[in-house]
Amino acid sequence: MMELPGIVVTGASGRMGQMLLREVLASSKCRLVGALVRVGSPWIGQDVGTMLGGQPIGVTVSDDAVAAFAKAQGVLDFTSPEASVEFAELAAQARAVHVIGTTGFEPAHIQKLLAATRHCVAVRAGNTSLGVNLLVKLTQQVAAALDADFDIEIVEAHHRNKVDAPSGTALMLGEAAAAGRGVDLDAVSDRGRDGITGARERGHIGFASVRGGDVVGEHDVIFAANGERIVLRHLATDRAIFARGALKAALWGQNKEPGAYDMMDVLGL
Repeated sequence: MMELPGIVVTGASGRMGQMLLREVLASSKCRLVGALVRVGSPWIGQDVGTMLGGQPIGVTVSDDAVAAFAKAQGVLDFTSPEASVEFAELAAQARAVHVIGTTGFEPAHIQKLLAATRHCVAVRAGNTSLGVNLLVKLTQQVAAALDADFDIEIVEAHHRNKVDAPSGTALMLGEAAAAGRGVDLDAVSDRGRDGITGARERGHIGFASVRGGDVVGEHDVIFAANGERIVLRHLATDRAIFARGALKAALWGQNKEPGAYDMMDVLGL
């Protein structure tokens, strides 16, 4: 009988990290082999089960990424751009599937992530939920069907502690809308309006960000023309949807050829 894929969770002490740990532990298709936290975390040396409020499970929390990745066939990574770049190099060395839910990457980060995919499978997604990825696909199709008489606006809302804006999901939606229109998002993106901005430019794709409370994630794609509007919406109420999608991606990536993938590949969209 083949051994189940071993999964490492990075950023294990955070809200998303704990959700990922619970999802892996609840799955019959994989096993938890590592839980990583930042240097100096009070979680270091503690049993994962204990830190999650249950019984010990025999997996100790660590800050030693090299040792953890050596046992991994999959890595679930929702941390920071700098940390994810480092983890990408280690995942490449271990030939482990690297699922990257981190957002806020700069172009230089992306180049380093892509370099690592020569040696391992990397699934990078601004959002790992099934519903959001269906929304991305629908956004591209609607944008392709409508001309520039329909202004495109993307409005996203998240909790007060989110540090990047627009959200990774909003940018995914913007890229999808731009692809549907056959344009470069960077050339038509409008991310900030303040003061006397002048009239909206035809063909631009606008972004607006809302931050407050404990909002998990809300995204609207608005197609607005004279006399009518089409609104595509996704509301996330439980972070478990992201954990489920991330684990699905890690399992999907087993035995795939090295390369850069996204959730559209995982979901067959």
